Amino acid sequence: MLAERLEFVPVYDTDVFAAVPASPAVFLLRGDDPRSEPYVSKTANLRRRLQRLLSAPAEHSKKLNLRERVRWIEYSQAGSEFESSFLLYRLLRAQFPKTYANRLHLRFAPLVKLHMENEYPRASITTRLGRLNGRNIYYGPFPSRTAAEKFANDSLDFFKMRRCVEDLHPDPAFPGCIYSEMKMCLAPCFKGCTDEEYSVEVGRVQTYFDSGGDSLVREISALRDAASANLEFENAANWHTRLEKVKPLLSQLPEIVRRVDRLVGLMVQRSARPESVTFFRVDAGQISGPRVFPIQQAEHTKSQSMESRVLEAMNLFPAAGKSTALDTMEHLALLNRWYYRSTRSGEIFFGDEKGALPLRRVVRGIARVYRGEKPGEDAS
Repeated sequence: MLAERLEFVPVYDTDVFAAVPASPAVFLLRGDDPRSEPYVSKTANLRRRLQRLLSAPAEHSKKLNLRERVRWIEYSQAGSEFESSFLLYRLLRAQFPKTYANRLHLRFAPLVKLHMENEYPRASITTRLGRLNGRNIYYGPFPSRTAAEKFANDSLDFFKMRRCVEDLHPDPAFPGCIYSEMKMCLAPCFKGCTDEEYSVEVGRVQTYFDSGGDSLVREISALRDAASANLEFENAANWHTRLEKVKPLLSQLPEIVRRVDRLVGLMVQRSARPESVTFFRVDAGQISGPRVFPIQQAEHTKSQSMESRVLEAMNLFPAAGKSTALDTMEHLALLNRWYYRSTRSGEIFFGDEKGALPLRRVVRGIARVYRGEKPGEDAS
């Protein structure tokens, strides 16, 4: 899994330290006993970290020293913090299958869940994915549970889908709840609507979440314009007011929040190799990579545009294998941790509803990442 392997002999420690790079890396230290537990970590400076762990200890020092226990050093260089984190995740998962999540302090990403397998679908907030081939739909990731709850609740104010959490057994004698009294729910609990009417409303909610709210903006805009054309100016003003309430809600929605099974993107990070950047591909919330992308074209590709080279690189990623809901939850947790950092490095570009990437934006982003510029900065 790791790219380089060195034998460590204490009497030749100077040669070993000189052979490893003074750069960020993920590494593993292993003894002769195959049953012994390896030491696994990441560092911003591999040479300095190994010197601290493997140099002859100072007298009476209480610092961790593994000089007499380590026989093999394995490592891979990393060009970015995200690459280090992702490589460390994969390595810990392989070495410590029962405890890796606790070692990484993984916190699953908050998601909005549409319970489509329920006879009367509803929405809720969760950090757990169900069966990947099930009918339930998930949207996210959100930065926090509070943010997910606020977006879901504010969004559902524009619809009449139920907010209750119980499995319903419609009964005309049931008194209903505050939402039905306020005409904010179709009230399937006491047969306030037909099953077909409720299904249509659920479809509107799903389309809203699928489109990132665009469907509701288009719907309200059409109703406002129709009312205005019919000289129903008071009605048109009401629709306009409703539209003005929707836009601030959607403007605060992070770009990464998508339907999880359609979450497609390309992450661009700094590379440990010169004249290159590193790609990570995201498919349905699953991360694959890293893959090095050279900035300079090879001789046989000089007739290709940068856009075509990016597409070619994307196609070289291995086909996604079988994954579990837990795999996706963990990858989303890593993606969430990186994306919502206040000072994240690198950039990510998301595909449209058909999965197509904004290639011109990707090319400009590659240049920014390579030059170490912040997102949105342009060279003068």
